[in-house]
Amino acid sequence: MTQIFETPLYPYERSPDQDATSTVNHPIVVVGAGPVGLATAIDLAMSNVPVVVLDENDKVSFGSRAICFSKRTLEIMDRLGCADAFVEKGVVWNVGQVFFGDRKVYDFNLLPEEGHKHPAFVNLQQYYCELYLVERVRQLQAEGKPIQIRGNNRLSALETSATGSRLTVETPEGAYDLTCDWLVACDGANSPTRGMMGLDFIGRVFEDNFLIADVTMKADFPVERWFWFDPPFNKGQSALLHKQPDGVWRIDLQLGWDIDKDEEKKPEKVIPRLKQMLGEDVEFKLEWVSIYTFQCRRMERFRHGRVLFAGDSAHQVSPFGARGANSGFQDAENLAWKLKLVLQGKASDGLLDSYDVERVQAADENILNSSRSTDFITPKSDISRIFRNAVLDLAEEHAFARPMVNSGRLSLPSTYDGSPLNGEIIAQLPQRTRPGAPACDAPLGKGWLLNQLPDGFTLLGLGCEVPKSTDHDGIVLRGLSISEGNVGSDLRDRYLSDAKAAVYLLRPDQHVAARWLDYDAGAVAAAMDTVLANSVMQ
Repeated sequence: MTQIFETPLYPYERSPDQDATSTVNHPIVVVGAGPVGLATAIDLAMSNVPVVVLDENDKVSFGSRAICFSKRTLEIMDRLGCADAFVEKGVVWNVGQVFFGDRKVYDFNLLPEEGHKHPAFVNLQQYYCELYLVERVRQLQAEGKPIQIRGNNRLSALETSATGSRLTVETPEGAYDLTCDWLVACDGANSPTRGMMGLDFIGRVFEDNFLIADVTMKADFPVERWFWFDPPFNKGQSALLHKQPDGVWRIDLQLGWDIDKDEEKKPEKVIPRLKQMLGEDVEFKLEWVSIYTFQCRRMERFRHGRVLFAGDSAHQVSPFGARGANSGFQDAENLAWKLKLVLQGKASDGLLDSYDVERVQAADENILNSSRSTDFITPKSDISRIFRNAVLDLAEEHAFARPMVNSGRLSLPSTYDGSPLNGEIIAQLPQRTRPGAPACDAPLGKGWLLNQLPDGFTLLGLGCEVPKSTDHDGIVLRGLSISEGNVGSDLRDRYLSDAKAAVYLLRPDQHVAARWLDYDAGAVAAAMDTVLANSVMQ
């Protein structure tokens, strides 16, 4: 395991920019080679958009960090060419259990519905996620795609203007300058980019701390998410247990507010806590220990001129619910296609205002769910605790109370209701695939619908024919027609309901832009005009 942390994935190499006689300009620079930065860069490069990724490190992140990758993230990784590695290495799970004290309250299945390619979640250490994304970058480079990762290249100064940014980059061989038309900041919760621009978060910091311990052990716990309220081994607090690959287990223990973080991270403090939970006879070894404070915050805006923020640099949520990394991947998929069209001159930069509109809405949804989880897990008053405990008692015997139990509302893809890019609602078609919603996967022939969608904008015809290719002001819409006889029950439930036919316009990020009961070329053209509207925000 040590080798993966110590092996440089993208070691420093002198770039031609450092020897250029004048400052070199790049269309897009991404700051940060974490999961979100790499996903953004891969998405752009796959469309032949040149992108340079700068990172002050040259290795994977130390410690498992993010571990729960959602079904929607796996669908995004499928499109980017990485999902197989995630699923083959990861621990697949759909089921969770909730405990109160020493008794089980109930269990739940996050994906009881059949007919999906991917599970609800895969547990995979972040360092593997980063490794597979870097390997995908290398594949793209071998194919001649325009993507670079520059390790040990630290952004040290930034000047922004109406036409782009000027960056000063520190390297082992000294500093150099470069410029870019667009800068994407994916440099984490403590984002240096955000600091250099004098920007900050708005939101809440909760008065509580949690210990994260990743331990290697041989245990016969099932592959499930186990959450305890007020367990006997951590009285008055909470705990969480997850399995990861390589015999690694994630344990979260609530510690309270008034603690000495440095003291609590010491092995002599951590090991007794874990023995209380696991038992004296269980042999384990600490792999990684950290302490985090609940924070539910975001930037006021994610777009600042020609600088765009994504992932943890734009928003933070408490880790219960797996909403951090998964929402960051959704930032990346939302942003990449819009940047591509703007750079190609096929849309004005007003399209990027919709990135801010849609992803701020998604961040607020995540923050709301995360805040509610935090308030339920850590009641702030005696009355709140009495209510919480009563709900848990009821949930053991009565199903109606179980939706009120909140051990972390687990990540679901965002639906951009009210987005200025959406077409009108067609009431006869299912709510789950309304405009703004992500396309829902379903079996199709011997494969899966999402895997058969063309790149870019897609016209999906169900029970009717759509053109194989349509041009809209230089943007190609590719068609996928599925005859009535090939529309299986899952596709019908998710896209048609009682309608005989439907046509869906899907954006490049596989979200529904508009839909109709039949193909109408004029309606499609009008919907594309709406998607590409230049004025989104005031």
